[in-house]
This record gives sequence, structure tokens and C-alpha cells, in this order.
Amino acid sequence: MLLTCLSLFCFMIFLSGNGVALALQDVTTDLFGSECYGTVAAFGDFNSDKQTDLFIIRQSDLIIFLADLKAPYFKPRVKVSLEGGSVISSVVPGDYDGDSQMDVLLTTRTDVETSVYVYWGNNQTLDSNLKYHVNKTFQDQPLVMDFNGDLIPDIFGIGVSESEPVVCYLKGRREVQKPALQRTIQLRVPHSNAFIDLNKDFTADLFLTTKISSKTLFETWINKDGNFTKAEFTSLTPDNVMHTGQSAFADFDGDGFQDHLLPVCMDNHCQKSAIYLSKPGKEEWIPILTDFRKKDTLWGFVIHQTSSDFPITLHLGDYNMDGFPDALAILKNTSGSNQQAFLLENVPCNNVSCKGVGRMFRVYWDLSDLNHITGAVLATFFDIYEDGILDLIVLSTGGPKNELAIHALKNNFEADAYFVKVIVLSGLCSNDCPRKVTPFGVNQPGPYVMYTSVDANGYLKNASAGQLSQSAHHALQLPYTVLGLGRSANFLDHLYVGIPRPSGEKDIRKQEWTAIIPNSQLIVIPYPHDNPRSWSAKLYLTPSNIVLLTAIALIGVCVFILAIIGILHWQEKKADDREKRQEAHRFHFDAM
Repeated sequence: MLLTCLSLFCFMIFLSGNGVALALQDVTTDLFGSECYGTVAAFGDFNSDKQTDLFIIRQSDLIIFLADLKAPYFKPRVKVSLEGGSVISSVVPGDYDGDSQMDVLLTTRTDVETSVYVYWGNNQTLDSNLKYHVNKTFQDQPLVMDFNGDLIPDIFGIGVSESEPVVCYLKGRREVQKPALQRTIQLRVPHSNAFIDLNKDFTADLFLTTKISSKTLFETWINKDGNFTKAEFTSLTPDNVMHTGQSAFADFDGDGFQDHLLPVCMDNHCQKSAIYLSKPGKEEWIPILTDFRKKDTLWGFVIHQTSSDFPITLHLGDYNMDGFPDALAILKNTSGSNQQAFLLENVPCNNVSCKGVGRMFRVYWDLSDLNHITGAVLATFFDIYEDGILDLIVLSTGGPKNELAIHALKNNFEADAYFVKVIVLSGLCSNDCPRKVTPFGVNQPGPYVMYTSVDANGYLKNASAGQLSQSAHHALQLPYTVLGLGRSANFLDHLYVGIPRPSGEKDIRKQEWTAIIPNSQLIVIPYPHDNPRSWSAKLYLTPSNIVLLTAIALIGVCVFILAIIGILHWQEKKADDREKRQEAHRFHFDAM
């Protein structure tokens, strides 16, 4: 009977999760109502309610749309304005003074310099009177990173008319500027600098986009004992490239290492576009997408004309939860003016050129709701409903008040696929935070996450991701990582989390958790920093349609089994009553 129950249960689970669909649904009105315009600049849990909020720029104003349980699901609640009509160019939330409350860094741009302002958070609000103007002006938007390993974000960049990088610390709201690398660098503008682990030691390294004359160079500075040391090799762009886009990093082939993805144009007008991949520590560039032709129409990347335009960028996320990151890109019809956002799906390699990786991108041309958005300038992933499924946000021209229009597309992907969602906090406090603030909402750059598991075929499977590795030029990275698990519902065998370490410390700050439940959100609090064994993790299960259907199937099987048991019990009772009546009418010879 028990084996029959388990067999029926497994069969019902298989039926409930056997459908696969790729579809999008426009939910813009449900999310924003009439406020669907502006430039989405950043994500973060501003009010520490474990719901991700949106930071939206409207010229000189920053408006924080807080997540709500009632439609419209994102409502404008917090607003700050820059004086003098300066236009905000970027937004980077974080805890810059170390009080476990979210502050907000803003940048403004002129023709020659970038200014940086920090609005200090105060009890889940931003006070315009508590604005701090960083003394140094930069050549470009700075990289927000944890340079000294104290889990408080720092500001890394190169000052105007300077050539040596500096790092600005704002701990305790006191500005301290120090030379960063003791070396002169010519930064490319726009840069795509990153703070991410590039050698799989769970400590974030530094990646820089530099230039010599008109050539773009990529430098890697490895974090050794808390100090950054330049790697022996410097990577050049692929041959015959005329325009170089923004570098992006992802575990493209599921080997646990972060790969370097680079979108490029092979000519001045981007009639021929391509995406290349470079493995860590290697100078070889492998093409993973060169076919941008849809029937008789050729598409290509959009070349930015000025520094204020959106550069060629890939925004990465696991759209179908198969464990391999997909991408969103803006492409333009090379024979016309149509400009749209397209999904680039990570699929097995089907040609000789990408055999060194085993994976490639394929343009998903037919996603109807996405194709209906014309004039798209930016597209990124965002978990709108906090269910672990990455939805889409697209910005396009034609919004009111000379602003961009915001489009929200729900991902109706349905399949028997699973995920794990991990957010690593600063760990500056645990249960004794100042002002009794729950530290769930502070964005933290630098942590590295990796899992190992076994897939449905019994093969070892792993994937990794860095948290908030890039912050400039609308990187729009999420304050958490969503790692797809594919169709394996097994527990995660191991989940590793590493954080940056301070100068002079040789021990890697890394902790391991085992038997993590799929479809769950893990909030990691690395407190205290230097004792990984004491780090805590809070696990929150994320119900999904599969879980609901599975519960219905389980209840149905249990009701069916109870009915059988009831029938058998009733029949046994009838047989006992019949036997008792026969016994009562039987003649007893012993009584004579």
C-alpha cells in the first residue's frame, strides 16, 4: 500500500509539472498605474520588508517606488531632488556609512566630469538636508565596491585630470581618500569595471576597462591576501573589432567560473554584430553569437553617440531556470529605424566555433509582447512578484514629460524547473542593529555564491554568480542572485558563500550550507565577518504553481487512499457482524 501511494504521488507530480511554455504578459498598469515613466536606475529593498523596490530617475528627481501588496504594486513614496537642475545620471543604493541603513549615491554628469552625492538614510527615509557632496570629481561614473573588505561600500574611480585610481571611504560619514592601485591607468569612457571573483577563490577581484590610444584593454587585479595584484596577462579585444560594448560576467557554461562576455560591432555602423566569450585566465575569444539575421532582416547592436546614451550592454539572468544564464539586448534593424529588445537564450552549441564552451546564445525572435515595444533603449531582468521567476522591465522612448516609458512584462514560464534565490547582507550587525533596524534591505557588492548538486541524470551540476559586481552605466544588477536548478528537485548538496576580506588577511571568508531546499530564498548574514562558522542563514520557502499542484495531487492521493481504507474497514466490519450472528445461532452441545 505504501509503495502504491508513493508511485501515485510521483506520477501526479510528473503530470503537474510536465508543461513548458515561454510567454510574456504586459502587467505595466498593475505595477505602476499612471506612473509608468522615467528611467529605472537601480533595485534595492529600501524599507527592509524583504520586497525589492525600484529607484527611478526623472531628470533632477530620484523617486523610490516601494513595493506594495495592493495594485498598483509599486507606489512612489520617497523623493529627493538635486538643486540647480542637474540631471541625475546614475543611482547606487548601499550602506556607505556603516549604520545598517540604506543610503543612496547619485551621480551627475557634465561634458568633462562626474560629481557624486550621497543621501544618508534615516529611518527608511532620505533627508535632503543630509546630502553629502564627495570632494573629488571623477572622469566617469565610479565603481561601487568593497575595496578594504569591511563590508561597507567604497567609491572607486579616477579623478578629473588624474591618471591614478583613488578609493573614497565614507565610513562614519567622514570622507577619506587614498590611492587605490599605486599605478597610472587610462580609463575607457564608458567603462565596464567590475568587482567579482575571477579565480574561484570566493574573494572578489577587480576588473578594469582601460585603453591605450584607441585600443580597449582589460586588466584583472587578483585579490591576494586582501591586496589587489595585477595579473600577468592583459587581454585585448577580439580581432577586427570596431566598437566594443560593456563587459559582463556570468557562469555561462556551468563550470563554477565567471566567464567574460563581450558584445562588439565588427564595423563602424554595426552592420555585423557579435558576442564573444573569454574563459578566466585565457586570452582566447570564442564567438557565442554571430547570427543576427531574422529571415531576410539583419539586426545589430545600437552604437551610443554620446556618453549620456545607453552603451551596448547585455543584462543577464536565467529566464528559464535551466541553470544557464540568458541575456537581454537592444538590437536595431540595420535596414530601417526599428529598435527592439530581444531575449538571447543560452542553448547547447551547434557549430564548430563555440565548441570550446559547449554553449551559445540564440536570439529568441518571437516573444510577442516584447516585440510590440518599439523604440526600446534598455531591457533588464527583475523578479516582480518575488517568486524566483525573472520577469522583464523594458524602457522605451515616447513616455510623457520627455521621459522614457516603463514596460513591465511578467514571465509566464511554466515548467518543472527549480531555483534558489540568495541574498548576502553586510553582516555589520545581526540582532543588535542600531535603531532596531532589520538589516534585510542593504545592497552589498562583492559576495560570491556557488552551489553544487546532482541533476536528474545523476551528473554533478554547479553554477555560480557574483552579487552586485557592476554599478555604472545602468548595470541594473539585482541585489540578490537567482540560480536556476533545472528540472532536478533534489536538495542542493552544497551552497557556498564568500565575502571580501581586508588587507593582510590570508584566510578566505567562506561558509558552506548543505541540503538547501529548492524554490527557496536564503538570506545570509555574515556576522561576525571573521568567523564564518557563526554566520547565519534564514531560509524562506517560495510557493509556486508547481508546489500548489503538487499539494493538490498529494491531498487527492491521500483522500483516495483513505476512501480505500474506509471501504476495506467497512467490508471487514460486515464480515465480523455476519460471523457473530452465525455464532449466536449455532447449537451448543456442551449446554445439554
